[in-house]
Amino acid sequence: MGSHRHDDHDHHEAHGHGHGHGHSHGHGHVHAHVQNERRLLLALVLTGGFMVVEAVGGFMAGSLALLADAGHMLTDTAALALSWYAFRVSRRPATFNRSYGQHRFQVLAAFINGATLLVLAIWIIFEAVGRLMEPMPVMGTPMLVIAVIGLLVNIAGVVILHGGDQENLNMRGAALHVMGDLLGSLAAIVAAGVILWTGWTPIDPLLSVLVALLILRGAWALVGRSWHVLMEGTPEGLDIDRLSRELTDAVPGVADVHHVHAWSLTPDRPLITFHASLAADADHDEVLRRLRQELAHRFDIEHSTIQLERDPCPVEPCHGKTFA
Repeated sequence: MGSHRHDDHDHHEAHGHGHGHGHSHGHGHVHAHVQNERRLLLALVLTGGFMVVEAVGGFMAGSLALLADAGHMLTDTAALALSWYAFRVSRRPATFNRSYGQHRFQVLAAFINGATLLVLAIWIIFEAVGRLMEPMPVMGTPMLVIAVIGLLVNIAGVVILHGGDQENLNMRGAALHVMGDLLGSLAAIVAAGVILWTGWTPIDPLLSVLVALLILRGAWALVGRSWHVLMEGTPEGLDIDRLSRELTDAVPGVADVHHVHAWSLTPDRPLITFHASLAADADHDEVLRRLRQELAHRFDIEHSTIQLERDPCPVEPCHGKTFA
């Protein structure tokens, strides 16, 4: 950077702005997190309590659909506990060792939840294939009673969690777990009805496979989104080239925007750093104010670090995709 000027004042003022907005914006985050935390705890109690009932019932009835759903609810109980703990941890203040605080723990929890769902779905499919090859007797009546109770519990859990913040990956991961349980209960009810009506037991593992495939689809998407955040991917929906062009066009005195780096602490907390080359007659403070204003208004980015330069960018090409 020796060939262009780095003005420390630019860097720190941009930081000051980002933290200033983050403070007022942060009250909303804290309130939402507290509400999410309470919803998760209630869903955790419901899911964990019924999981024990369903596991015992599935074993007594000999139903793979019930046992698979109980196994799913066991992972859900652990997943909900992890998600609940992640919200508590994320409220801890930033420290010198963790200057951004612990917000990323939520994303890590979402990734772990998605990964466990993938493993569980594969296990259900494996068990179902074994049941199709070697059918086992299934008690339809106990299976139906337990599945209906499970459906009611899962509906309550879905309603509780979907009342929370669905843009939060941690909440989405928890809700996906419970939705998988709801589908499992529906499959068990249908399987029990078919078994009671016709005696055809292969319906039990076949519907279990269907539920597993639905779980796989949602889990894969959750793992992909959380992995993207953990790997410092560009925030979803943010076009770096467009951002560079629009800032250059919208802010008088800006000749070029380059060396852009954008990432997220969580999907609702995007961050960005970039360099902006100034025209010779540009007003330093006004340009900085306008850049921050445009970031917040056009791109909903409120935490930024901006380096203003009087000299042209010495590295070509000086565009948004120059990650130097």
